[in-house]
Amino acid sequence: MKGIIAGQAATVNDTCTDCGSFVDIGAVIDEQDTALELTFTGAQAEVDATNMLERAQARFSQTQGNIVPNNAGATLTLVFDVSVEKMIFQLENGL
Repeated sequence: MKGIIAGQAATVNDTCTDCGSFVDIGAVIDEQDTALELTFTGAQAEVDATNMLERAQARFSQTQGNIVPNNAGATLTLVFDVSVEKMIFQLENGL
């Protein structure tokens, strides 16, 4: 166990002697990580992207979105107000 702790980065606090994997949440979440890029393909790509944008804005009203059509479909970029909103949205929508 001492070898594992010694080999960890300073941002990791491994204090669990049973499971060996406790991480400080600040080491996992970057406060600047607010952008999520999603790619949609197929004939309904723009409709699917629009639906996802509406879902994000309904859940988090400050969310900004941009849909860019391309040859394969569409790319949706969502920018959340804070990084935790992005994480919650990803978890709730299986992304």
